[in-house]
Amino acid sequence: MRKILLIGKLNSVVKETSQFLSRYFHVQLCSENAGVLEGMMKIVNPDLVLISLIGAYDIDTSIFYMLSSQYNKTPVLTIGTKEESSTFFKYYEDGQFENLIRPVENTAIMQAVCRRLALDENEVKKDAQEEKKEQTGKKRILVVDDNGTALRTMKAMLEEYYEVALAISGAQAMTSIGKKRPDLILLDYEMPVCDGRMTLEMIRADEEMKDIPVVFLTAINDRANIEAVIKLKPAGYFLKPPVKDKLLAEIEKILQK
Repeated sequence: MRKILLIGKLNSVVKETSQFLSRYFHVQLCSENAGVLEGMMKIVNPDLVLISLIGAYDIDTSIFYMLSSQYNKTPVLTIGTKEESSTFFKYYEDGQFENLIRPVENTAIMQAVCRRLALDENEVKKDAQEEKKEQTGKKRILVVDDNGTALRTMKAMLEEYYEVALAISGAQAMTSIGKKRPDLILLDYEMPVCDGRMTLEMIRADEEMKDIPVVFLTAINDRANIEAVIKLKPAGYFLKPPVKDKLLAEIEKILQK
């Protein structure tokens, strides 16, 4: 499946668009923060970027400059009213950016995505059905880490056995969980701003998420740190970098409980 990075505030419109497109593409949600976007572009390497312009006055305009200067080969679709998109008119001139006038049906968004990626819509739907059949029975693992290299390593380690989703922060993790519930979460303990402890507290505070098993990954191997991790009573914990065979065995053990 082709990859789409969907940027925008997590409102009902963005959720609906994400759910619809996820039937046919790998969709990763992203906030409108330029720093977060830069990290997600490197990790996800999307085939297309889709930006919701709802609340355009609040959007970090530097994300448009970043996309046009550093990722000018990646097509960008924006969805907004004429007024919302007017702030960014100068970026639409060279053809990388295209705006769909809101309100717009999801079917029209699908058609625009396929057109920008030079794909046959019927073939995309057929391929999605085949991939869904292949993935039946695979458990979903969410890996949360602010280090892009660590995320790529973990994905390569797990993707043969599980459906793998990635998040570069606690906030991104909560968005991903809300979009599609994972069967297990591998969570970096030492993330900045919203660390592993805070992220775990948010997960446990949500009635629909609180029972998802969380395994901590920590790079600090000292008694005080390990005791702090264990005190939170996660489903398990591993020192970084984890040994593949031991990690897979522990994940399987936890999922069978």
